This record gives sequence, C-alpha cells and structure tokens, in this order.
Amino acid sequence: MSKKKIGIIGSGQVAQILAAGFLKHGYEVMVGSNHLEKLTDWKQNNIKAQLGSFEEAARFGQIVVLAVKGIVAEKVINSISLLLTDKTVIDTTNPIAEAPPSNGVLRYFTTLEEALMERLQKAVPHANFVKAFNSVGNSYMVNPVFPGGKPTMFICGNDANAKKDVTYILEQFGWETADYGFVESARAIEPLCMLWCIPGMIHKEWQHAFGLFKI
Repeated sequence: MSKKKIGIIGSGQVAQILAAGFLKHGYEVMVGSNHLEKLTDWKQNNIKAQLGSFEEAARFGQIVVLAVKGIVAEKVINSISLLLTDKTVIDTTNPIAEAPPSNGVLRYFTTLEEALMERLQKAVPHANFVKAFNSVGNSYMVNPVFPGGKPTMFICGNDANAKKDVTYILEQFGWETADYGFVESARAIEPLCMLWCIPGMIHKEWQHAFGLFKI
C-alpha cells in the first residue's frame, strides 16, 4: 500500500493510540482536534506527529481515521465532508448513548435497522467508510499479544479497495481480518463493542479480544 499519510480525526485515547501505532509503522501522521490542549503530553512522546484542526487532518490524510465519540460523529464528519472525496475512512466509532449501562450492557442510540456507519456513509457518499477497531479496547488496538495467536478484527464497507487498505493496516497492527460485507453489516459489528465490554463492566475483566475459527 502506497498511502502513507494518515489523518486522525479526534484527540481521545483511541485517536492517540492509533496515531502512535501508525507512527510506529512508519506512517506520516496528523492528528486533528478542536481541543489540541489534550495532546500536549502525548505530543512530547510522539514528536514526529503533526497537529492541526479537523479540516487540516482530513486534508492531510490519504487515509482518514475517524476516532471521535459516536454522539458527535455525524456532526464532525459533515464538517469535513468535502475533504473526504474518494478517501478511505476508517470508522472506529460506536453509537454509545449518554445513558448509563444496564447490568453491564452499553446503551446505543441506534437500532439494529441502521448502524451509525450507515448514517455516516449516507451523509458522505463520496467517501469510502470501513468499520474497524470498534470491537476491542484501545490498549489492544496496536500489535496485541494473546496466547492463542492473532485476534480477529471484523470489518465491513462498500468499497473493496478501501477494505484492502484497512486489511493491510490491520496486518501491520497484528490482526487477522474478517471481511463481513457491506455497510449494512455494521449493524452487527457495532454491537460487538457491547459484547466486548460486558466482562469488564461486570467483572472488571478487560484483557480479551475476539477470534474467528474456520473449518
């Protein structure tokens, strides 16, 4: 893959960890945020990273990573829509509502009839969204080590070349990739975050990832 410039949209833990992962693997990275003060300490340990606005990061990236809270994802993506034409957009978001969990189960503001990524793809039809990195905790997103071997990252999206871009990145980041179809499949992939969080919410167990076995 020749695309080596990554624009990260967001400044939270997911954005910071993925940005550091891309730097580790030799990519040029710009992190875009409306709150650059959140990145002061992170920048000291990642001096090669560039910082800018959402718009600057979207313009910089040959591939763009959306790593903001689900509740603001549509607003943010609409604000940079014109800068995403024909670009692969890695959508890490989950539609987590502001309401508290119910017996360890996160609450979503979407239904099983329409995923958040479907909304984003409809809002920006000229971008190529791929769902990834949404079904594991941020501490395991980059080159995780598990006794059973490589964990599985489930992805989906409408554009085959965009999914090839993301598969290449996932391989670098130590994952096996399971391509589970088109944008509608995000209706099933986004709830994996709920499933991943349940052991943590109930038993404080966060050290796990999903794996897919085939015969």
